[in-house]
Amino acid sequence: MFNRLIAYLDSVVARDPAPRSRWEVLLYPGFWALALHRVAHPLFQARLFFLARAVNHLARFLTAIDIHPGATIGRHLFIDHGFTVIGETADIGDTVTIYQCVTLGGTNPANGVGGKRHPTLLDGATIGSGAQILGPITVGAKARVGANAVVTEDVPDGVTMVGVKAHSTQVAARAAGEREFLPYGTPCKDPCADEVELATQRLEALEGEVAALREQVALLFAARDAAGTRPQAAVKPAKSKG
Repeated sequence: MFNRLIAYLDSVVARDPAPRSRWEVLLYPGFWALALHRVAHPLFQARLFFLARAVNHLARFLTAIDIHPGATIGRHLFIDHGFTVIGETADIGDTVTIYQCVTLGGTNPANGVGGKRHPTLLDGATIGSGAQILGPITVGAKARVGANAVVTEDVPDGVTMVGVKAHSTQVAARAAGEREFLPYGTPCKDPCADEVELATQRLEALEGEVAALREQVALLFAARDAAGTRPQAAVKPAKSKG
């Protein structure tokens, strides 16, 4: 038990440079939310739903983190800062990192049957602050979701997702930074910067081509006018008086 606690604290310190010692992590709201979930989840599995909800309610009151007692959570989950919601059928693997204001939200089945409604996060996934992961989708191993992204489709292993609606940056997780762990899911540099620069260069080239075409058309009209080939307006004969 003690060795498992030390391993968990060390896993958090490895991902967060803020604590000066592993014991500071004991004061993190994410630590207490997870600890109380470890109590509520067995109660939920034993169908002691009211007691499980009571523990969940206490945890939410103390930490501002709402983890449904039915959620399945692996080893070494790190919830940084808090204000996070994790739904009933969410399934979280090992060494997952979730930053503040994240929602692992579910869908409302039209038939009224619960079933799998919330996301699955595989081992090593990182979810940036404010991200919304919605529905029974899967975020792959070591995948990253950038801050404020809205994800409604499966995320392949090792892919970085950004935007609303989230799309892949086509940057592999390991290629985006030198360190194994990257806070908040995306590097500080815009992961789409290269693509944007290429698009900007192409737009500038097209604008240059349009300007050149306009000059050629203007020269053609000028040459036609100089040659007197422009059609003249027809002169109507004067009406005779009387």
